[in-house]
Amino acid sequence: MRYGSVCSGIEAATTAWHPLGWQPAWFSEIEAFPSAVLKHHYPTVPNYGDMTKFEEWPNESIDLLVGGTPCQSFSVAGLRKGLADPRGNLMLTYLAIAQRHRPRWLVWENVPGVLSSNGGRDFGTFLGALGELGYGFAYRVLDAQWFGVAQRRRRVFVVGYLGDWRRAAEVLFESESVCRNPAPSREAGQDAAKCLTASVGKRYNFETETLPVAHTLRAQHDASEDGTGRGTPLVPIGFGAQMSVPQTDIDLMQTLQAKNPMAVAQPVGFDSYNLTETGDVMQTIKSPKGGVTESVGAVRTAMQVRRLTPVECERLQGCPGNNTNIPWRKSTESPDGPRYKALGNSMAVPVMRWIGERIAKVDAK
Repeated sequence: MRYGSVCSGIEAATTAWHPLGWQPAWFSEIEAFPSAVLKHHYPTVPNYGDMTKFEEWPNESIDLLVGGTPCQSFSVAGLRKGLADPRGNLMLTYLAIAQRHRPRWLVWENVPGVLSSNGGRDFGTFLGALGELGYGFAYRVLDAQWFGVAQRRRRVFVVGYLGDWRRAAEVLFESESVCRNPAPSREAGQDAAKCLTASVGKRYNFETETLPVAHTLRAQHDASEDGTGRGTPLVPIGFGAQMSVPQTDIDLMQTLQAKNPMAVAQPVGFDSYNLTETGDVMQTIKSPKGGVTESVGAVRTAMQVRRLTPVECERLQGCPGNNTNIPWRKSTESPDGPRYKALGNSMAVPVMRWIGERIAKVDAK
């Protein structure tokens, strides 16, 4: 499978699909740091840069087109101008590239806010255009936390197949994912996850019921999951010397930000795993005005706060450790800031791998 990638970022798709034997024909990325990451890891793959200049690109044959066009115009954290925002219009540029190259498969990703942007009409425009181009399609919201990473990251994925919607639907939907009589609230998500991960969980060897997860990694400062800015970027999760997530039943971690990454509060002066003498795990620190206040029910009061490291963020996205730590400008290493931003804009690798595996299975029929 040869594919073209637009809005490539640090190429979560290529990281996910390399084990499948798929090869990237070209990338399209304009940001300096992600472009440097691409050049470092994939020196033989051309980066065509600005996707709006696609008519100047070589008109080579590809089997699949993948891309996650900018989400800011659709996110509830932004102004939600939708297609009136030039970044939102890149959705239509993606379609124009598909029309030119005519790959048999399409994979497109965006934030759940695209479903309600402009009353749903923006997303309807996208789907209608897919149909006019001759693509059958299916779409689904997938959450990265059910694919083996410790991050809550809900994204809309659209899969298209030239001439047949059933193949697209077969990629995103499976019989095990259809549950009846779901439980309310968080239990409903867990019940759905049990179905969705009936086969995925076995491959990635994780437990959906007890997995501690962080809220969505973002490229801009916003500590909330829904983009409203009401979240709390400080969570008292104890990490030991190995920096591994404790295997206890803890609350979900909050969002890591690119410009102001999520911090974790670590108890001072004692082993973070030695919680048995005081009972339950600490609750979330409250910071209503940006400063840390004492948490109700916390089992320890002596705390120090640190931010997650770029390597931890890479692992939250399912990337190899230090994947974004490349020689940058005059240094042999990359500063943290560009790495946080690039990771916040990226896709979750295990989700993309699952989609790729499903496409390969259907395509082989």
